[in-house]
Amino acid sequence: MNHKEKRKQFYQQIPHYWADLYGQEYSLYDVYPVTEREASAIRKATNRVGYIFFKTIKLLRQIDDELLLSLGFPASSLRFLRIRQLNMESVIARLDLVELDDRYVVLEINSDTPTFLKELFFVNDRICKEFGYNNPNEGEEKRLQKAVQGAILASLQDVVPNDVEPPHIVFTSHADNKEDRYTAEYLRDLAQLPSCYVPLHELQIVEDEGLYDAAGKRIDLLYRQTYPIEQMLVDYDPNTKEPVGEMLLELVAHRKLAMLNPISAFLLQSKAVQAVIWGLHEELHPFYTSEEHTWIAEHFLPTYLEPDLFREQGTAYVRKPAFGREGDTVQIIKDDAILYEDSNKSYTDYVSVYQKYVPLPTTYVQTAEKKVKGHLMIGSFLISGQASAFGFRIGGPITDNMAYFLPCGYKL
Repeated sequence: MNHKEKRKQFYQQIPHYWADLYGQEYSLYDVYPVTEREASAIRKATNRVGYIFFKTIKLLRQIDDELLLSLGFPASSLRFLRIRQLNMESVIARLDLVELDDRYVVLEINSDTPTFLKELFFVNDRICKEFGYNNPNEGEEKRLQKAVQGAILASLQDVVPNDVEPPHIVFTSHADNKEDRYTAEYLRDLAQLPSCYVPLHELQIVEDEGLYDAAGKRIDLLYRQTYPIEQMLVDYDPNTKEPVGEMLLELVAHRKLAMLNPISAFLLQSKAVQAVIWGLHEELHPFYTSEEHTWIAEHFLPTYLEPDLFREQGTAYVRKPAFGREGDTVQIIKDDAILYEDSNKSYTDYVSVYQKYVPLPTTYVQTAEKKVKGHLMIGSFLISGQASAFGFRIGGPITDNMAYFLPCGYKL
């Protein structure tokens, strides 16, 4: 049996999974070897970076609306940004890390609606067993389960009861996106709580009253792992033209609906927050301790809201939208020349952020057809603020939605 056939046979055994996306190979039938020392270093960097981000939220809640607007937050989001309804700012967040000179630096955080979950918490273990590797994410699925269960139960305590027992818990996504739907259903299965899946288009909002499913039953908690707040804020009913996304957030603000991830996760979603962190670091601001400044110097990259310094120094930099995903609208620039850019331009209306460019390390991997060379980026999860599962994407100089998932493991 050749490699292509082995891959097909292996992934056919995993139900409700997207081994292929957009008609192309996504999950590789291969394992990238890592050492326990590397795994420990990735988790150490993840914990430090996560701590800095979550500490910075406290500062973001105190700044005025004008400054929040300058960081790219939509005006329609301002009345929601300072809401805090859980002890944790984000239940599930993912850092994008890159190895640089024997350290790990953060490119960005997806604190609101990170994907890459089933791959790292479930599939990676299966493929490690297939190839005879130890899984570096061993035990992390149990931690994820506990975090999801705990967050759901804690969030429900903050909602005004609707006198229905048990609470109506709904997991949602766009029904026509296989990755989004199966991610939502994976988390639903993991939660092991009475709940159901309802696609986004079947949800109905009654203003100032509640969110309902197609059967007219009021929803107490909405788990929207793949429905980002920046998208929610521009969602309008095509028939009534009502701002249904804002109306949904109003329900959350008035405790008529619980929502996960919580609204607070959106405060870190703007990539401009890294410009705040770097700016405070450059002036050695006492908001961060001396140890925290050391962590920022080691794990963060120079990031600004203008490219002037990079232009003066002749340094290559990345221009990215404050809100954007999968490499969309990202450019790598040096001396005003575009070295690489993503062909998609979906996020041009957002504030731009400028970050020092660091090249992604490269390696060769086996695809279904042949060996290919690609650029490695690490996705590393924070579950309830603590480092958890990690894994690799491999693609071009800008990691986009066509990048492969590359499983990883310890050699036995």
